[in-house]
Amino acid sequence: MTQPDFSPHIVERGRLLFARPFAFVKGCVRIADLPPMDRVEIAFAGRSNVGKSSLINALCGTSGLARTSNTPGRTQELNIFESQSENLRIVDMPGYGFAKAPEPKVKAWTQLIHQYLTGRATLRRVYVLVDSRHGPKDNDISVMNELDRAAVSYQVVLTKIDKPAAKDLQKAIDLTRATIAKRPAAHPDIIETSSEKGDGLSHLRSEIALLLES
Repeated sequence: MTQPDFSPHIVERGRLLFARPFAFVKGCVRIADLPPMDRVEIAFAGRSNVGKSSLINALCGTSGLARTSNTPGRTQELNIFESQSENLRIVDMPGYGFAKAPEPKVKAWTQLIHQYLTGRATLRRVYVLVDSRHGPKDNDISVMNELDRAAVSYQVVLTKIDKPAAKDLQKAIDLTRATIAKRPAAHPDIIETSSEKGDGLSHLRSEIALLLES
């Protein structure tokens, strides 16, 4: 697993950032429900069951901050979490690619996601989570296309890297690199994570710390 050379200051800044408590603020089903644009925001997007909630919990060092479920489409709103001591807000977006949700609900979530991505001035980066057992799917590429069109910075986070065999993981990494190559809004570095093992969490925390420093 590769990781950029962050300065010791940034690594420690990232560690301290997530050593301090985060709290759930509210769930938003309409853009009008969102908090004021008064702090740096990052968002987590990904297919249903890609491990968004598990990664947020692992990132923040708690098991119960974001609700986890084996039921696709459990996150049906924009869930807002805020640092209690830093100028940072985390937005957990509804999972996409689910099959069991009613079509009107899927359309409503899709519109909510689109409005959020294209109209939030304080959104600094979207972390697009991709299951390392599969690599980018059509739904993931559609989200990347929308982020490119909206000129919203995003970075791919591979999840569950402890699950596939080494050669299969490398195939997913290579496919992901090829997918983001030459995309205008994509960060060039891929973050490889395992919520269960803790792999890649320091990398992700450091990237977020850099956003706050810049």
